[in-house]
Amino acid sequence: MTLSKDVEYQASTTTPIVASTSMHPPLNGMDYSRSLEQMEGVFNLVEPPRRSTGRLLMHSMAMFGREFCYAVEAAFVTPVLLSVGLPRSLYSLVWLISPILGFILQPVVGSASDHCRSRWGRRRPYILTLGILMVLGMTLYLNGDTAVTAIFKNSSSTEKKTWAIVITMLGVVAFDFAADFIDGPIKAYLFDVCSHQDKERGLHYHALLTGLGGALGYLTGAIDWGSTFLGRLMGSEFQVMFFFSTSVFLLFLVVHLCSIPETPLNEETSETKLLLKYEAFNAYGSMDASQNNNLEKKEPKVRSLSFAEGEEEDDPKVQKRMTLKSLVHALLTMPSHYRYLCVSHLIGWTAFLSNMLFFTDYMGQIVYHGNPYAPHNSTAYLIYEHGVEVGCWGMCINAISSSVYSYLQKGLLPYIGLKGLYFVGYLLFGLGTGFIGLFPNVYSTLVLCSMFGVMSSTLYTVPFNLISEYHREEEGETQLDGKMSKAHRGKGIDCAALTCMVQLAQIIVGGGLGFLVSLAGSVVVVVISASAASLIGCCFVAMFVRYVE
Repeated sequence: MTLSKDVEYQASTTTPIVASTSMHPPLNGMDYSRSLEQMEGVFNLVEPPRRSTGRLLMHSMAMFGREFCYAVEAAFVTPVLLSVGLPRSLYSLVWLISPILGFILQPVVGSASDHCRSRWGRRRPYILTLGILMVLGMTLYLNGDTAVTAIFKNSSSTEKKTWAIVITMLGVVAFDFAADFIDGPIKAYLFDVCSHQDKERGLHYHALLTGLGGALGYLTGAIDWGSTFLGRLMGSEFQVMFFFSTSVFLLFLVVHLCSIPETPLNEETSETKLLLKYEAFNAYGSMDASQNNNLEKKEPKVRSLSFAEGEEEDDPKVQKRMTLKSLVHALLTMPSHYRYLCVSHLIGWTAFLSNMLFFTDYMGQIVYHGNPYAPHNSTAYLIYEHGVEVGCWGMCINAISSSVYSYLQKGLLPYIGLKGLYFVGYLLFGLGTGFIGLFPNVYSTLVLCSMFGVMSSTLYTVPFNLISEYHREEEGETQLDGKMSKAHRGKGIDCAALTCMVQLAQIIVGGGLGFLVSLAGSVVVVVISASAASLIGCCFVAMFVRYVE
């Protein structure tokens, strides 16, 4: 019987086999042999089979489609909101609603997918539902103005404007909510169906296709579709972008859902419940803790197999579903070095989102001196649209530089370490956005967009590498002590806490930037604020974040 390292470790730590009688009645020879055969089958099922490169690429297609749609949102949402007449002081509040909902509902959605009993699997029903919600959101925010104009033909202009704002904002919230949440089930789907080696390969393909999807999305948004045949046929460039984004996303979503089959939860637990039983009590040939005062009694392993017998998890020792309360408790009780890492992540994402969410609007208003509030057939509005298109080229440069820098990080890591990578990412982004705000020139701005990619790659890699280093250090200390600490932290809750910093950053950006823009009377304050926050974060990661030597 071949055991994986994880299973071998669990078997050796939970039920040590020694030549001694147990407190429990021994099994007869036939039952024991049958149990060993069943256990061997269970252990062989623990490690999923290896997946081909083609299957992993098919699985990664959802990330390509998601990032393509994200690029369309980042490039067009602010111009769309301003074109329907949303007041300047309120447009950042659109980004406030979705993260608040996300911060509250994220633990609920994640826990629900863990316990889904669908015959289609645990993750794919949620991926499909969130994908449909993304398409619905894009339909509303890219076609809201056109739909209102067609439906309310005889209504007053004020009523049309109000309905256009409401429908567009509803679409933005629905899309942003679904696009943020779909990443979790996609990653969990990969981890459920792949071996350890394939998980690393799969994540690599995810990162690669995410960058390519973003680059293609921004490139598509940079084209002047209004003057093309498609633009004249569909009515405006917003409808053209809706056609491309929904087509690409739905096609790749179907490919993703058909990539690797999932095992339904009912079948999975029926095959593995025996493993839970063998971990829960002492089997034949094991030694009970009460027979040796030097051994501590081991608690049953925390697993998602409690429904194998169709019973509820009432025992507090059994794994519970994550709730908002447990997430907040984890944030408040985490060790100081985890808390400092979360704060630095919050600062970094606040700076990054401040710039990225309003960059195309900045290009249209400040760099090109256009006016989004001007009549749609006026020169000022056409100039603004051209600035938005050039801003999409800048976002395309950002996506490409992010992919390139992700590979360069591997070569830089042995020389400057994680601290150097973290510091350099914040520093370059802070300096780049500062120069863009102080010197709003078209060509220099496009060149400095490569600094956005450095920051993006840094935020997606370095903090999670530090989390991994912290846990590896703690596991090493645990092995030296010879016993498991009761306060041992799980990787899942720490990664969830780190991810929630992105949503908190969205809340800060949504609640604060609208006020700053109204106070300053110009969107230049957005870029300057991003630069200041990044430089503050640069000092924070150098002075407070702990790095494992």
